[in-house]
Amino acid sequence: PISGIPVSILLGMVIRNTVLPSLISDDNEKTKLPANLQPGVTLATKAVLQTGIVCVAAKLSVLKVMTTTATCLPVVLASVGAGMLYIPWASSMAGTAAVSPQLGYLLTAGTSICGVTAITALAPAIKASNRDIAVAVANTVAFGTMGMLCYPYLFNYLCAAHSEQVGLCLGVAIHDTSQVLGAALSYKETFDDPTAFQVAAVTKLMRNLGLAVCIPALTYSHAMSVASQEKDNNTSQTSEEKKAPPSTMMGLPTFSKYVPPFLWAFLGVSMLRSGGDMFLTDLELYQQTVDFIGNDASKYCLGTAMAGVGLSTSASSLKGVGWKPFAVGGSGALVVGGTGFAVASWVVS
Repeated sequence: PISGIPVSILLGMVIRNTVLPSLISDDNEKTKLPANLQPGVTLATKAVLQTGIVCVAAKLSVLKVMTTTATCLPVVLASVGAGMLYIPWASSMAGTAAVSPQLGYLLTAGTSICGVTAITALAPAIKASNRDIAVAVANTVAFGTMGMLCYPYLFNYLCAAHSEQVGLCLGVAIHDTSQVLGAALSYKETFDDPTAFQVAAVTKLMRNLGLAVCIPALTYSHAMSVASQEKDNNTSQTSEEKKAPPSTMMGLPTFSKYVPPFLWAFLGVSMLRSGGDMFLTDLELYQQTVDFIGNDASKYCLGTAMAGVGLSTSASSLKGVGWKPFAVGGSGALVVGGTGFAVASWVVS
């Protein structure tokens, strides 16, 4: 069976890369999303997606969230840590001509933590060029989309359909939150397994919290690298300049800045579900409402968001980049996902 989620993504990608360009007469504008569609696509991939994630919490009590968090924490720490160590090394091995230091940091953040969100959060802090940002985003689009379409079936086989292990693996092996939720919902519908979907959602949200630690850490690492290069090159600095901190370190992000508001909403809805389970379980209306929000509303919101993801994916972003950045990003994705699979296998055994 095929879930409607990957179908909505693929249809969106087909429309974006075939139908929409044929309607635009200006050759320079063919690769861009028409301006009149941009607000709707942005709404689908941001607000509607986040609403769908919050709706998932209606099926999760606080106890379930806490239990899943305790289970997924070692998997998240191991997979993110593996990416943070491996990708900078692989980037240096590829050579600065193919993978600049800034691009290496962007690939590290995007692959290890949460895709485009991590890339856009880190880019200003390390003064990344538009080209490096575009290449890093292209990596997220390419490997995240492939994982979203293939991993539900792969992990069902590798994990012997063990719900919790599948959810853990999907939560750490795929890049963007939208891609993880798309894969998890596809798995839920294809294999009738809501547990894997819920575990994947909590695991990905836990992984997103890594923004609060990893973005400052990568910013600091880049600043120290720049300072070391300047020292090696014997650049002329005044005594005041030498005392000043590196520009990329000024105004380090606070924890609250990188904890998305919808995460607090997710926890709030989960708390409401827990309270309802204590006092309202005898009300049929309560159970119907919870089922509608957790099943139907979340599915419709996430399906709409996935179509928006497809419409925002342009094949032109993958052209003319060269193979080395994709080799680094692809191997990094395999290291992150493979580490997650290995630790998840140990945790659930």
